[in-house]
Amino acid sequence: MPRKKEMTYDSVQKFNSVENYILQMRPILRKRALFSDGTADYRMPPEPKAGDTVKIRFRTAADNVDLVVLCHEDEHIEMYLTDCDRDFDYYEAEIRVGEEQYKYHFEIISGMLRCTYDRAGVSRDFRPQYEFCIIPGFSTPKWAKGAVMYQIFTDRFYNGDKSNDVKSGEYYYINRQTKQVENWDKCPEDFDVANFYGGDLQGVLDKMDYLEELGVEVIYFNPLFVSASSHKYDTQDYDYIDPHFGVIVEDGGEPLPEWCNDNSQASLYKARVTNKKNLEASNELFIKLVEEAHSRGMRVILDGVFNHCGSFNKWLDREKIYDDAADFEPGAFATKDSPYHSYFHFQNDDAFPNNVTYEGWWGHNTLPKLNYEESPELEAYVLGVAKKWVSPPYNADGWRLDVAADLGHSQEYNHQFWKKFRKAVKEANPEALILAEHYGDPKEWLRGDQWDSVMNYDAFMEPLTWFLTGMEKHSDEYKDYMLGNIENFENAMTHYMASFGTPSLQCAMNQLSNHDHSRFLTRTNHKVGRAVNLGTQAASEGINRGVMKEAVIVQMTWPGAPTLYYGDEAGLCGFTDPDNRRTYPWGKEDKMLIRFHRDMIRIHRENPAFCTGSVKFLHGDRNILCYTRFNREQQFIIVINNDGYTRNVEVGVCGAGVPKACKLTQIMYSTEENYSMAPVTYQVEGSYLSLTLPKYSAVILRHLTGED
Repeated sequence: MPRKKEMTYDSVQKFNSVENYILQMRPILRKRALFSDGTADYRMPPEPKAGDTVKIRFRTAADNVDLVVLCHEDEHIEMYLTDCDRDFDYYEAEIRVGEEQYKYHFEIISGMLRCTYDRAGVSRDFRPQYEFCIIPGFSTPKWAKGAVMYQIFTDRFYNGDKSNDVKSGEYYYINRQTKQVENWDKCPEDFDVANFYGGDLQGVLDKMDYLEELGVEVIYFNPLFVSASSHKYDTQDYDYIDPHFGVIVEDGGEPLPEWCNDNSQASLYKARVTNKKNLEASNELFIKLVEEAHSRGMRVILDGVFNHCGSFNKWLDREKIYDDAADFEPGAFATKDSPYHSYFHFQNDDAFPNNVTYEGWWGHNTLPKLNYEESPELEAYVLGVAKKWVSPPYNADGWRLDVAADLGHSQEYNHQFWKKFRKAVKEANPEALILAEHYGDPKEWLRGDQWDSVMNYDAFMEPLTWFLTGMEKHSDEYKDYMLGNIENFENAMTHYMASFGTPSLQCAMNQLSNHDHSRFLTRTNHKVGRAVNLGTQAASEGINRGVMKEAVIVQMTWPGAPTLYYGDEAGLCGFTDPDNRRTYPWGKEDKMLIRFHRDMIRIHRENPAFCTGSVKFLHGDRNILCYTRFNREQQFIIVINNDGYTRNVEVGVCGAGVPKACKLTQIMYSTEENYSMAPVTYQVEGSYLSLTLPKYSAVILRHLTGED
């Protein structure tokens, strides 16, 4: 028989200590109640300047913890209980920030339990990558936080002036002559960059009532400057709006003969885009559009393509558009003596005239890469362009920056340039927004001295697409295991959102679709491929409007600036580029979807918690997404059932900041077929909410502090 183990003095003392703790210990630590973030409820002021005293707040369940400590490097600051309500305690500490970033996390102690709280939530261990971060002096425009944006691909939105339409054979572009598409409803061809439907700025002016009624707060234009392509990401002249989008005061010349590929003979095109009267009149129309937008409470953002230009660009002039034009200097393609020679990097400087050895972005000779490091003149010129368009008389409200991380030939110069860019733009217009296209971790550019925010692929579009559709954002791949995978969704969103400071997150561009990816509604049909192999009709086959409405509900209730891609609200379908650039279906819109978007935009705009409030995941299950948006005055519960079956869901709502027993009011209920805004009441009992949701449905529930 094994001998009985005798208790020693130490073991007796330990036993007594544990017994005493058990007799005196607090209730189990309610981890779901723990919360802090960078919003105005938990950081005051939320965007401090160097030298400011900042009040940091932390929330716990009522009478549930012994100690909350704010940890900054080797400093540990005990936080003091300052505020209580029925269910929560609030702890505060004051800090003083200097010039440098101030990073911090929290330690919570309850009896013998100890845990850490950071941007990713509760953890056993310190995680430096998820620390909260204050960047003194960094703020983003107040108007951009949660602003509803609307992206317009101008050629495909509305033709308001047929006199400025690009003509068939007007010039030669990438192995073919331009084509004027007569049928507005015709789907784009596989090669579409030289096909033009006629949309223009007058068309946008004509549809201002529609945009205002929809609830749009910001118009984001794809590039508007003079350019040879329909997409205009190959800028020809940064100083002027393209007359094909603007005004042609004086016309003349002829299209190219059918057999001709020599743009030096493109007399019609030359007359249109080199005539100063046309260029200045087009700029005047842009001024008029901005003024009209501002009078309706809308802002305007321009697309800036500064990494590369186009082979038609007046600085290079490979196509000899400006050879015989007045008031234009000779291009760098033709002569080494061009004042723009340093704007481009030539591999062989002895190959003039007609030097084809210039560097192209990703090797494309139609997209010459700009040579900033070797040309202070180019840098100064582009910084002047950046200031010009956000200054009177143009008064644009900001820039979206194309492939911004690619600019320059080194990361060192890239960061230097964007620091100069920010300084120039903010000096000209302190309220201008600087928002960049970027894939991957943007932290290095979001330190307060470069960009304000980014197009939010990593922390919005991609995770949401995978969760709701199982599709890759180009419709190039379907992964069944990703569809409804709540663990992957929550982990991805939590991880990538930690790359944003709160000021950047609140104005990040949250899109479901755009000009580079397939339409979200098309992704709901799970068809893998592109229009070239599936046919354009396949894009609208088997689509699920219920899933589309789920996506819009998330888009309008998630931190950031919800950004519609023109036509998404009208049920427009399409595979990836160029099929995603179909014309807006005027007269053939999905009226229900438009009404739904209008109502969701109104809900978003009327409730500050959706623009600047906190966010927290509440409950997750396969195909079930549940989270809360809240501030001290408003609390919302959003539940998504992305399953093909009815689901019964029990949600612990403690993390939302609502009382243990309260009533929630339904403000939106969507199903596969339709939606309702009937004010149905739901009862919370013991911090739990039980509800039944049919397939492909969603609900938004609201609680107002003090209404119980």
